[in-house]
Order: sequence, then structure tokens, then C-alpha cells
Amino acid sequence: MATVHIDNVPHTVNEDGNLLQECLTLGFDLPYFCWHPAMGSVGACRQCAIKQFKDEKDTKGRIVMACMTAAKDGTRISIDDAEAREFRRSVGGWLMINHPHDCPVCDEGGECHLQDMTVMTGHVYRRYRGLKRTFRNQDLGPFINHEMNRCIQCYRCTRFYRDYAGGRDFDALMLRNHVYFGRYQDGTLENEFSGNLVEVCPTGVFTDKSLKQHYTRKWDLQTAPSVCVHCGLGCNIIPGERYGMLRRIRNRYNGEVNGYFLCDRGRYGYEFVNGENRIRQPLTRQRRGDALQTATRQQALDRLAPLFRKPACVVGIGSARASLEANFALRTLVGVDNFYLGMAGRDHALLKMVLDIMRSGPARIPSLHDAEVSDAVLVLGEDVTQTAPRLALALRQSVRRAPWDRIGGKLHIPEWDDGAMRAAVQNELGPLFIAAVADTRLDDVATQVFHAAPDDIARLGHAVAHELDNSAPLVSDQPDSSRALAATIAGALRAAKNPLIVAGVSYGSRAVIEAAANAARALHGATQRAQLCLIVPECNSIGAALLGSRDLDAALDALKDGDAETIVILENDLYRSAGAARIDACLAAASRVVVIDHTMTAAGTKADVALPGASFAERDGTLVNNEGRAQRMFQVFVPRDDVQESWRWLHDIMQAAGRGQECKWANLDDVTAACAAAIPALGAIIQAAPPADFRIAGQKIPRAPHRYSGRTAILANIDVSEPQPPADPDSALAFTMEGYPGEPPAALIPRFWAPGWNSVQSLNKFQQEVGGSLAGGDPGVRLIEPADGAQRGYFDDMPPAFAPRRGEWLLLPLHQIFGSDETSAWSPSIMQRIPAPFVALHPDDAAALDCGSGDVVELQIAGAVMQLPLQLRSDIAHGVAGVPLVPPQLAGAALPAWVAIRPVKGEPR
Repeated sequence: MATVHIDNVPHTVNEDGNLLQECLTLGFDLPYFCWHPAMGSVGACRQCAIKQFKDEKDTKGRIVMACMTAAKDGTRISIDDAEAREFRRSVGGWLMINHPHDCPVCDEGGECHLQDMTVMTGHVYRRYRGLKRTFRNQDLGPFINHEMNRCIQCYRCTRFYRDYAGGRDFDALMLRNHVYFGRYQDGTLENEFSGNLVEVCPTGVFTDKSLKQHYTRKWDLQTAPSVCVHCGLGCNIIPGERYGMLRRIRNRYNGEVNGYFLCDRGRYGYEFVNGENRIRQPLTRQRRGDALQTATRQQALDRLAPLFRKPACVVGIGSARASLEANFALRTLVGVDNFYLGMAGRDHALLKMVLDIMRSGPARIPSLHDAEVSDAVLVLGEDVTQTAPRLALALRQSVRRAPWDRIGGKLHIPEWDDGAMRAAVQNELGPLFIAAVADTRLDDVATQVFHAAPDDIARLGHAVAHELDNSAPLVSDQPDSSRALAATIAGALRAAKNPLIVAGVSYGSRAVIEAAANAARALHGATQRAQLCLIVPECNSIGAALLGSRDLDAALDALKDGDAETIVILENDLYRSAGAARIDACLAAASRVVVIDHTMTAAGTKADVALPGASFAERDGTLVNNEGRAQRMFQVFVPRDDVQESWRWLHDIMQAAGRGQECKWANLDDVTAACAAAIPALGAIIQAAPPADFRIAGQKIPRAPHRYSGRTAILANIDVSEPQPPADPDSALAFTMEGYPGEPPAALIPRFWAPGWNSVQSLNKFQQEVGGSLAGGDPGVRLIEPADGAQRGYFDDMPPAFAPRRGEWLLLPLHQIFGSDETSAWSPSIMQRIPAPFVALHPDDAAALDCGSGDVVELQIAGAVMQLPLQLRSDIAHGVAGVPLVPPQLAGAALPAWVAIRPVKGEPR
């Protein structure tokens, strides 16, 4: 720590930081534009000027930039110095010379950092009367709207897009005194994190195009803390609602998870909440074959009540995209023996293995922040950008760690000095080894890439483990090239301070997960800080596994054997997990099919009774991410019609069936507490967020900001008097603008705002130190830690080397960030980014079929015949075929699987 004198008052600061960061941490309002806590300093905007003095006798001092000055012990500075204030005001003036001053029509209005800083610097009247520089705007795709004339050349956009996120189709294009931030031509931004430009940009150059289509003023958005549901990482988000419509998603800072950034799937996958295929009212049919008809709530419950008086005759199928509370309520309704997780047998077994490895260690499962600061990484069998996007962004930062520590430390360059550090390091990167089926989006920063079938990837992982520890299983008949690569990888991991192994379930390979666990186990013996990150597919996959249940195959067998009369499907499209013919037969065997979901799926169309469940924006609940971190999501708005949380429908069914003694649940806290009491592994979930009766100074936390307007006008067509706000028995949040005006606990923060800081930069006021954890700690509670002194033995089931088959190919999924997950694919803007279906083959394999790129080939899988265009990929191994998980015929296909492929002659079907 160091002591810095600010306007003659001593303050204790972190000596590893710069003066801007430390002044903001201390609560001073010092304006800035180009600096960003995650991206460091470059000194481009000159807005954070302060006066620095040599010592207490120096009265003249000199102007310096706070973001470029180290917070050394004994430093004396002034923020309020008249010359420094005038300098900052003049900077604001010339930065605004070419700005159009179009705040009344700008989408950024009301939460604009530029507005905040011009007011803070005192530049409130424009004096320039000359011609302004103007630019042509570009079409940047379905996510981002471009208005280049508002730019102040802070360079944040290119620093994020190119330096931080690795994008290459966007840059600063310069000619004399003209600087243009855009693409070389109109076109969709290719990077998977482009949506962060909306929050990174301090002006209105980049705005949310999906919000623009149903725009509302930012201070009229009702918000609540929530969790992204589109992958297993559990990124924190802030959804915003107005007039009963979800309008946008913003990043919610969690220092241990997503930090400052979201992927585009998480940011723009929300629009399904407003979709036309939502189930809004109960639907019933009198007889099989009849169309589903709308029914009243009471009619639906009256029809269901007799079916649930004998729970032994009911099968309940839960879901890894439903909350813990919803799954537990279904488990209570049907009984422990009749509750199944709606996941195919092999996927269920892989998930159980992942959970066992997480519990038994010895390597710890890292948070995204831990992954970001790792200094050597081995990725086994995952295209991380497609299956866990925010982790890919963290790994992209990790490759900078080793050279920064080595070169920056030698040259005494502080980590926050981004420009100097990048100039010193140049293109040098730390060790990142990727073993995958095909090219990945991280290959550009990888030390070495290994493309092979899953079994050969697993063998490489086992070879790395053996290189690290001779007692690990030996891989026989290993090619010299693979043996040399394993030795190189092992050496890099052994030399690292914070090594990381990444694997997952996306290829459906048990061998790959075992190999990753062996490598982490061997590494843990050499370096005590080895970590193992295991990627799972759904937002609550680990939570569902902790509930404990049998798999979907067992449920379908029970239905087929006639052991059940009624099946309840909770937020799960079974057709994505098993073949259509098998699902059809099993649903037909049940006397009644009950579906609870927010959207009409293929399984929903087979229902005898379909109940309207709540989407993530309309419900409260607990999710557990891949790290084992339990996090609470909160309802953003009260849904219209008969939509309600799934657990409430299940509670109502039990009440109607006369089983009220089994579920004395008045609110979500009661369900959460019952779940924690019944399942010891989930005992800590009650600590994920404060309870519903939590109050500060006797007040709830308001979901609506204090600037919220037009409450009476919203319902003026019904009544000119203001109605009573909806009650919320499930949380400490209120559906109103009245409530505690100060800072709530981190898990309950519905928005980031502070006086004078209307933009996302107000987050600085909510952190213990700028760029660090939120005050009071980051949201969530970890449920899983390896046992102390755990020394798991090695897996010794070595897969044989992959051998291509004559006339058949091993069909593998090529996951896509846009289209592979279920819910985001229903969102219109995401739909525009979903790639067309194809099958990928190595050129030599295609030549053997006498086919070329674009030709149509036919393959049979899951009982269906598919015809797909051929894509030639030299990065795919011989004997392997790849398909994106997009064609409807692939839903329920157990990949990998061996398939025959033949060319289609003549007109394709």
C-alpha cells in the first residue's frame, strides 16, 4: 500500500494502480474517456488531467494524466486545482467540436458517459460555430447500430474489439485528421463479443439495434438482477422491461464470473421472451388428435387434480434449463422414485462424471476470473468459443499473462499501462494448446493446435498426464509427433504458476473428460495450483445433477412398459434429447401428457395439457453454473395472462389434488429452504441471495429507477388513478420506484447508477476497488470444493487410436454459438446469425465420394435421412464428418455416431 496526498489530504491507495483508478476507488469524481478498468490505460483522451507536485513546498506543479501516472508512495496531487479544472473543461470542449449534440434523439441519451463527463468538466455551452466533420454510417449487422458522427476518438472500441476480443474485421481507419471506426465495408461484425461495443463506447456511436426496434427511454426501464440462461457459465445480466415487454439485456458485473463483458448470445438471445410462440394461457385437448384449445386456469387445474392423487402413476421429467426450485417442486409432486432428469443416458452419465470429478478433485474448478489469470492452458476436446463463449474471452486474456509477467516485470512496466506493455511484448503470447476436432476461434492465439477425433484427443491428454507423472497410465503406440507434442505441453504446464486444463461434454466423449482429469491430477502433484475447468451445456446442468435422478432413457422405458399413466414434462423439449420415433411412441403410451413451459416446443405440441410457465425474465429461482456457484435470478416484471413460475403451477396442482400438506410453500424462500433441507448437497443455496423479508431501513429494493416516469400514463386507458404496484412475496425487490435509495447487497443490485454517473461507468461506485469485487462480495455461493487432501486415482481406461472405417464416417457436432442452444435460437436477431446446415468432410474423403464443395450428400441418423450441402474442411481428420447442431433431423441424435454418406445425384429432395 502507498500514501497519496490528494488536495493535501493523505489517502491510502494500492501502489500497483494508477492515480485515476485509485481516485475513483476513493470516491472522487474524476472524468475520463479512454481508460477502462479491464483494458488499462493508453492516455488517448487527456480528460483525466490533474496537477502533480514534487513535494509539499511545490506550489506550481505540473499537469499530468491521472490514468498514466503511478500511485507511488508520497505522491502529491490536486484534483480541484483551478488550472487542472480548466484543462479538463477545455479538453471536453474540443472533444465536442464535431459532436452533433443530438442528445434528444440519441439512443444513448439518459445513460451516456459523454453527457456525464461534459457536465462534470463544466463544458455545458458550445462555442464552436464552424462546419462539423461528418461520416457515413455502416450497417454492422443485426446487433449493432452505427452513428459515427458522435465519435470523440477515445479508441475504446478498437482496443476492445481488436486487442481484447481478437476481432479483425473492425479498426480505426485514418486519413490526416479524420479517424473512422468501422469495417472496411458494410457487413455484420464477425466477433462473438461485438455487442460489448454498446457498453464500452462512452458515446452513442454504437447502440443496441434490437433495443432500437422497440425503443424506450433508459430511465423508464424496470430492471432486476438475473442470470444468463444460454450456456453453463452463469454470467450475470440485467434485463430491462417496459410495458410488459423485455427490451434489452445489459451486463451485470460479477468479479468472479463475467466481469465487464457478455457474449452476443447472452446479450441478444432474450427476444424469445416476447415471441409469438409463447404459451400465454393453459391449453387442453379433449381427445388425442383434437387441437389444443385455450382453457381457464381453474379448468386446467380441475382436469389435472385427479391425475396426481396417486403419484406412483406419474413420471416427472425435469430439465437442466429449469431452476432448482422448479425441478424440486416436480420431484415433490411425482416422488423421488418417479423423478427423472430429461437428458439422454450417455449425456446424463457424462454429467454425473463431471460432478464426481468436481467433488473429488484434487484440482479445483476455477471461476472465469481464475481462468483469465492462468498462465498456461490446455484445451482438450472443446471449441470453447461456441460452447462457453465468455470463457473463450477469458482464455484470450490468459495468453498475455506469461509474457506480461516476464517482460513487463523485467522492464518495470505496470500492468495497467496497456500501451507500453503491448509495445514491449509485441506479438509474444503465453502457452495455449488446443486439441479439437476442427479449427476453433481461439486458434489465432494458440501456441499449437492439434486436430483429431475425440479418442485421439483423449490419448494426447493421457500422454500429457504421463509426461507430468510417470505413475499416470502410459499411452502405447503413440506417434512420435503426438509424443513430442505431449512433452511440449507438459513442460509448459509444469513451468506455469497457474496452469489450467479445459474440457467438457460437447463431443460426448467420456475418454476426453477422463484424460483431462488425469492431466489435472498429474499436474496438481507438480504445482499445487492446478485447475480443471469442465464445460457443461445448460444453465443449470450442475444443479440438476446435484438434485440426483435417473436419466431420460429410464423414464422412457417406464412409459413404454406401462408403469406410468401420466407424464409431466418440465421446461424440456424431449425431441432434442432422443429420437423422434421413440419419443412419439412413449408419449402415445401415456394416458396424459402434461407440459409446463414458456414456449411451445415440439414436445408441447403433443401435450394433453400445456401450462404457461415463466421465462427467465418473469421468474425467480436458483441456478448452479459449471463452477458449482449457486446464483439467484429475480423476476423483472409480472407476466400477463396466466403465465407464472413452473414451481407455482406444480404447487397449485398439488393443492388441487388435495396434497397441500406436502408443499406448504408460501413463497420462493419456502421452496428453496425445502430443497436445501431435502438435498444436503444443495444446503448452501439459501445463502445465494438475501431472503424475501430482507429490508434496509424497513424498505424493499426498487426495481424501477427514481427517474422512472409515466406510471399512471401506462394504464391511463383503464383508469386515471394510479394502481397499487404488484406484490412480490418472493424477493426483497419491489415493482415500484419507491424503496431504499442506497446501495443494496450485491445479489440484489437491480441497476448501476450513482449521482452524476448515469452510464455503466457508475459501476465504479459499487466496487470495493475499481476493477475488483463488488462491495460486500460478488453474488453467488460455491457449493462444490474438492475435499481437503483429495488424491483421486488415475482413470486407466485408455481408448484405442481412432481408425477410420471403410464407407462410414464418425459424425461429430460442430457447435455454433448462434443456433446450438435452444432458447436463444428463437430470438429474431440471433436467427439472422445462425449458419445454414451443412456436413463437413476432409477434401480427401470428399474426393473418395467424387464430391466437391457445395454438392449435396445424404446421410442417415436417428431414424431420419438428411440431405445436406457439403463443405470441405482440411482441418477435419480423415474419417470424421462434422455437422452444426441446427438441422431438425439432428434433434435427439446421439452424436458422435457412425454414419454412411453417399452423394445425391440428380435433384436433391
